[in-house]
Amino acid sequence: MTAELAEQSPEIHHSHRDVTGGWLRPATFGVMDGLVSNFALVAGVVGGGATGKVVLMTGLAGLVAGACSMASGEFTSVSSQTELMQAEIAVEKRELEIHPAEEERELALMYEAKGLRPELAAEVARELTANPEVALDVHVREELGVDPNDLPSPWVAAGSSFAAFAVGALIPLLPFVFGAGSILPALVLSALGLVVTGGIVGKITARPFWYGGGRQLLLGGLSAAVTFAIGLAVGTGLS
Repeated sequence: MTAELAEQSPEIHHSHRDVTGGWLRPATFGVMDGLVSNFALVAGVVGGGATGKVVLMTGLAGLVAGACSMASGEFTSVSSQTELMQAEIAVEKRELEIHPAEEERELALMYEAKGLRPELAAEVARELTANPEVALDVHVREELGVDPNDLPSPWVAAGSSFAAFAVGALIPLLPFVFGAGSILPALVLSALGLVVTGGIVGKITARPFWYGGGRQLLLGGLSAAVTFAIGLAVGTGLS
């Protein structure tokens, strides 16, 4: 009988990618922001009349300043979010210790709202509440919508953001590192970088490559065009 059941049992191969690790959003935002902002910065100073070493120095300053700013901002943001979650988890833990019956009833009502019969919902809540660690885990997931064992790491977010921004910001500078005298090589390389990075993100998030790449090319191109126009106007006015 056991062998028959084993043969009839379906094999489960379904799995999901990690979407709560805290690295994808800052990394994605970092590389896009680095590429767009530094290309826009380079376009602005070129539009204002800067060339060669001035463009390179400005771009490198933008890379370092932007990467540090992104990393510190992500660290502070994720730290604050994690600390808030931990504080709310502590509140829930205290409530379970002081008012276990009320918390069990609250959990039963949640399962009733999800469609369980009142008797079954009460039984499930009672079984879960019998183990304090399980009860806390369930209440936190149901009430706060977070996994208490998988809170985002501020260090992961900051590191991902710093590295990604630096990589993105370096792309429009490469032609000037090798002696380019015009913005055209940087324009071509940045456009390619926008399409590729946007397309990769699109594939990660189950979107078509062309959709992610085209969207990022449009947004980056608009940012660079506006900054170039402002730099051109300011440079003309100062000359």
